[in-house]
Amino acid sequence: MLPSPARDRRIVARGLTRRFGDKLAVDAVDLDLGPGGIVGLLGPNGSGKSTLLRMLVGLVRPDAGTAAIDGAALAGDGTAVRRRCTYAPGEIALYDEMKGREHVAWLLRGRGLGALRRALDLAGALGLPMEKRVHTYSHGMKRQLLFVAALAPEAGVRILDEPTEGLDPSKRAHMLGLLEEDAAGGTTVLLSSHHLGEVDRSCDQLLFLNAGRVLSRETADSVHAREARLLVVDWGDGAPDATLSGALEGLGAESVRVAGGRAAVVLPAPDPRAFLARLAADDRLPAPRSIEYGVTSLGELYRDVYGVEGT
Repeated sequence: MLPSPARDRRIVARGLTRRFGDKLAVDAVDLDLGPGGIVGLLGPNGSGKSTLLRMLVGLVRPDAGTAAIDGAALAGDGTAVRRRCTYAPGEIALYDEMKGREHVAWLLRGRGLGALRRALDLAGALGLPMEKRVHTYSHGMKRQLLFVAALAPEAGVRILDEPTEGLDPSKRAHMLGLLEEDAAGGTTVLLSSHHLGEVDRSCDQLLFLNAGRVLSRETADSVHAREARLLVVDWGDGAPDATLSGALEGLGAESVRVAGGRAAVVLPAPDPRAFLARLAADDRLPAPRSIEYGVTSLGELYRDVYGVEGT
């Protein structure tokens, strides 16, 4: 028998690529994550997040590239990788007639009694009715059942696809808190989301995916710092884009991006008052219909900062 590869609690990928017909779903992605910490993979629906995660655990074969999870190389059917990590899929496909307790035991088959005991403890803390059949569960409860099964076993790496999707804020906070504890113990967690505000404060690093490519690697602090300097001014049809660009670029902004009468202005400092005073005094511009400051959704971040539409 060959010796097991040494555990390193890292996620490494080089040039991972996957096509579905004419669609390039994942385009030459490189990763080097861990050991330890939580990494958020963010992007709108259709950006390639789920396909990338499925490739990492061997459920979708890459057309090109290599990967290793916790020291095990991705090869063949991916069994070696899946023995070294846990995975929670984004799709919820459960056996409805099983009881919750039975289902989590089935999901954890081969992981040992310790994993099952921990799963039942976690389920109890989340308030899951483990003696009821899964068909009585809400969408959020089913999501939590998958999460419990992914968090229970001892593992160096956890890969979770949209684990907080559809959950209320208290359940989301509880689950993220459990992941933070897990990561503090040295586990590397890679989780995906299409909602920036749901997961960013728990993540040590954020990877923004667009059209299958990693668009940017940032920390939550860097995103929040930019958010604190982002001013969005909307004129609608009140002024041509060229007029807005020409006027705004002379008012002391760090950068200006204008489209459809809407200007995203990155200020040099997190205080908009001086810029707004100059804006109000500029007689080249009509009064805007709205001004937003310091709040950015994922879609707005892609459009206003990275200059792409999420696809």
